[in-house]
Amino acid sequence: MPIKKIKVLVVDDSIVFRKTIEDGLEQDDKIEVIGSASNPYEARDLIVKFRPDVMTLDVEMPLMNGIEFLKKLMPQYPMPVVVVSAVSENVFDALNAGAVDFVTKAKSSKEIDTMIKELIIKTKIASVSKVSDHKKSYDHVIPKNIGRNRDNTIIAIGASTGGTEATFDVIKYFPKDIPGTVIVQHMPEGFTKMYADRLNRSCLVYVKEAEQGDRVERGKILIAPGGDKHMRVVRRGNNYYVDLKTGDKVSGHCPSVDVLFESIANNAGKSAIGVILTGMGRDGASGILSMKKNGAYTIGQDEKTSIVYGMPKVAYDIGGVEKVSSLASIHKCIVDYCRK
Repeated sequence: MPIKKIKVLVVDDSIVFRKTIEDGLEQDDKIEVIGSASNPYEARDLIVKFRPDVMTLDVEMPLMNGIEFLKKLMPQYPMPVVVVSAVSENVFDALNAGAVDFVTKAKSSKEIDTMIKELIIKTKIASVSKVSDHKKSYDHVIPKNIGRNRDNTIIAIGASTGGTEATFDVIKYFPKDIPGTVIVQHMPEGFTKMYADRLNRSCLVYVKEAEQGDRVERGKILIAPGGDKHMRVVRRGNNYYVDLKTGDKVSGHCPSVDVLFESIANNAGKSAIGVILTGMGRDGASGILSMKKNGAYTIGQDEKTSIVYGMPKVAYDIGGVEKVSSLASIHKCIVDYCRK
């Protein structure tokens, strides 16, 4: 029986990039490019005709940009979309509009191979993701302040595909005095600072891209910088600090959720809360198990609300998750536990 290929539609106003992406994707025997379009209007007609499994989408296009196209497309034809874009905050607008993931557009011929390899991987991940419920609105009230309970508590969150929006859906309901929080979200270098700044503008708590030596403290969220450094948390006296060190990929990633969670398990023990959100693979699963074994309270996102139920599933299957929760309820699980 022949292998069922992933049908992909390529949308980009540049004929050079369209051809590059088409040829690159078809190097993989599990992917078939069923068409290409130079603008959203052509893309719409091809979607109706061919019903692709995944669409790759440029953000900056004539007639209608990719973000507006997504806003119009997703309610009518919800489908997995991987954005191919230059380094720009527009990527986060596209993810907010329903895109599953993004790939950084190559700036030179030397970067083409890297871009294509990443795009092939993310196209395959997108093909098994869920997008029909991509934008549910939850009418939540920001919880009241926690008070001085759990002064030494630290919260650690790990996420991958679908995690930019999932993480925001959790922390936007954090009160101002939430315990110090550290986050690894798989994301390329150059995007994590924009992501942190964007969250900072939308949350009650202070959010920033982590720097070496940053103190983890109440009301502050630190995002691991993308690139070649792992983020760990070390303890000095009663305080926690960020330690960033260059290293090889762990569980397929750098920064790695496993590396962060293991450091929390070793340095915070039962004074920690671990949260593992949507994402492909198993990064964070062994780390959150170590946290649980050392007394931490651990939460995993449920299958129904995960864009990709990979990381939280593996964590649950190996016994690392104490509480399974829908995305809409995770912030409440955290705040309620902090109040005990």
